[in-house]
Parts: sequence; C-alpha cells; structure tokens
Amino acid sequence: VVFGTSSMLIYEDYDNVINCINPCLGEYYVDIDHKYRPTIFYREFTMTVMAVVREFGIENCSESVQRLYEDPTGAGLSREIIVAHAIEPNTDGRAKEFGIPERFKFRECYWEWGGSASPQGGSASPPGFLRRRGYEEQMAIVGRWDIVSNDPYGRSPGMDGLPDQKQVQLETRRKAQAIDKMVNPPLVADVQLKNQPANLTPGGITFVTGYAASGKPGFASVYDTKFPVQEITEDLSEAKQRLAEIFFNDVLRTASQYETRSNVTAVEWDLRKSESLVMLGPALERIDNEVLRPILERVFAVANRAGIIPPPPPEIQNQMMTIDFVSMLAQAQQATKAGSIERVLSLAGNMAGVIPGSTDKIDFDYALDKYSALLNNDPKMMRTADEVAKIREDRAHQEQAAQQAQIAEQLARGAKTLAQADRGGASPLQQLSGGVGA
Repeated sequence: VVFGTSSMLIYEDYDNVINCINPCLGEYYVDIDHKYRPTIFYREFTMTVMAVVREFGIENCSESVQRLYEDPTGAGLSREIIVAHAIEPNTDGRAKEFGIPERFKFRECYWEWGGSASPQGGSASPPGFLRRRGYEEQMAIVGRWDIVSNDPYGRSPGMDGLPDQKQVQLETRRKAQAIDKMVNPPLVADVQLKNQPANLTPGGITFVTGYAASGKPGFASVYDTKFPVQEITEDLSEAKQRLAEIFFNDVLRTASQYETRSNVTAVEWDLRKSESLVMLGPALERIDNEVLRPILERVFAVANRAGIIPPPPPEIQNQMMTIDFVSMLAQAQQATKAGSIERVLSLAGNMAGVIPGSTDKIDFDYALDKYSALLNNDPKMMRTADEVAKIREDRAHQEQAAQQAQIAEQLARGAKTLAQADRGGASPLQQLSGGVGA
C-alpha cells in the first residue's frame, strides 16, 4: 500500500484453510463501482502448460494446450501461455450469461488469452472459460494509500518521494565515483614517461626529464584532485531527511525524537502523540476499510464454512459483530482517546474542591470501563456490573450495621451516665423509673 495500490487474492484451501496470492504490479487492472470501492479486478499472467492442466483440468483447455500436454517428448509441458483472469460483482444482471447463481456476490472467470509470442492475439480455438466460480465474499482485496477523485488507483508516499529517491541514488553514485577518482584518479604524464617505469606508491618518486624547465616546482605531487565530497554528503543528508518526512518517520518515531529532552511534560507528550496519529488517520482508516476488514470477513467466512470455528454461544447468536483491531498502531490510536478521558477526570477532581456537586455529572463506572478498554487491558481485570452492585450492597449493609452499633453504644453510654448520677439519694434513672411506675 505504501507504493500506492496493493492487491491480494484469498482462496479456500483444503490443507491450509486459505491460500493467498499477491499479483505482481503491472499484471493487473483495477476499477471501482458506483461507491468508489475497488471491486473489479482483471489481470493477465503466464502459466506453464502443466500448471494450466493441473489447475483447471485438461478437459477445459484448448486443443493446442491439450496437444502440448500430451506430447510424448514432454517438451511442451514447460511452454508458457497467457491466462486472463477476471473478478467482478455478480450483481449486474449478467449472472445467467456466465452460468453463476445470483446468490453469489462476486464471480470469477479464467480463460486462455493467447501464447507468449503474441499475448494479445488470443487463443486460436478457445473452447470457453477455463473456470467459472462464484463467491459470497470479496476475495480480491485491493488496498490504496490515498486516492484523488474517482481514480481507481491510489497515490502514496512512494510516488511523492520518487524524485528525492532518484536524487539520492544518483548522488550516491557520483559520490562513490568522486571518492574513487580521489583515491585512484586518472593521470596525465609526459610523453617521455611512455614505456618508462612510474612509481605511484606512497612516498615514491618518478624522475621526469625537463620537469623543472616547465616552471613547476622540483618536487610535486603526481596528482592533486579534490572533489566536493563534503557538499555532496550534505545534499544527500537533506534528501534523506525529506524522504524520512515523506514516509512519516518523524510521525512514527514520536518518542525517539525527544529522547534527549528531560523536561517533556505529560501534556506535551499527549499532544505530540495525538498530532502524529491524526496525520496518519486518513490512510489508516482507508487501510482498515479496504484491506483489513475485507480480509477478516473473508477468512472468517471460509473458516466458518470449513467447520473450524465452534458454534457461537447463545448470547451472540444471530447478532451483528463489529471488528476491533488490536495491533500496536491501533492500540496507540485508542490510547490517544484514553488521554482525553484522563484529562476530563482530572478536571472533575480539581473542580470537586470548588463545586462539590460537579462530579455527579460523570459516570465513573463507565469511564473506568471505557478507559481500560481503550488501553486494551484484559476484560477480566474489571468486575461486572452485578459484581460491583453486590460489593456495594454488602458495603452498605456493613456501614448500616456499624452505624446502628455506634448508636446503640451511644445510648448505652447515656443510660450508664444517668444510672450513675446521684440526686437526693436516687439516680435520675431510678427517679424516672419510679415516676413511670407511679
């Protein structure tokens, strides 16, 4: 995808569940549907006669391929032919023309396109399709880094960095040539030295007749060539820096760029991290929608039909499922959202000292669950709502019992005080009891 457009074909396989094929750039064509989704895929590629027969069956091949395969010398088995391949939606009303049931969302067709000598000429007498098949899911996955208008092919950092990459390659070559010429340069010698020994070793001296008469010093270096190697190196560093920015190295290395600083605050770190992920957001969203989700849906469906996936529990039967990605980059994106929750909770804690009722606005249970989920923690770390309710109920009962015990203790202490008081030979409690008895 980093080079603009990528493709992958996902087939069902008996031995490995799935078999993935990555068509080479230049051998396939892509087109989009009315929703600008890359759902149409055509390609032409070479296969040997043996591979064609084993893949599609000899009964589906043309007469020329059958003759090459049945040649007793075996010389025709390695002969290459061009095979055409088409994958397109099966919802265009032409399903019956291809003999594919309409219940399939996509159809696939193979046919002989022609010999390797004239691939555009077609086969002399093709009997029809090598194979026709329907698919319930999109099996031709096409991913694009970015698009312009309704262009079916994507643009990418590889295209933007191509001029700088060519410059780096050319200047690297020129720099190597310059160093080579400085170390072992071409020489110009007096004609008198022809067929005469020359000492070019370090510290060696070659004597030339008439050298001083030419106005040159008596001793001089054989060659003194200097090339702008330093300037080329500086220019190469600038080009490499531009390439690093084009390929988002500064974005993906947010932490390592500031490893020498010791005064980076948490707020600054969160802002830089959020900014880097925002810059990659559009490309990552497109990769999720065009590549990762179709791949998971296709593989999940293939595994389900193969009986590999166990039956779902009753709680999720006939329920829609959403796909959450747990890669390092996806976790970093989720962690950015967790930072905003942390800032809100911190603000609420600060406001609680000024406005005591401000924390009533926040559902702390949901906030903690959401925070833990964004950090991709183990769900078992957080208790369920029923468990939390039971703990809080037990705590409330304990607090109520403690409060009642405290009240009883206070009453007992008051009764003891009344009993011990002395007023005219009888305690207030005795006087009270006598008054009640009278």
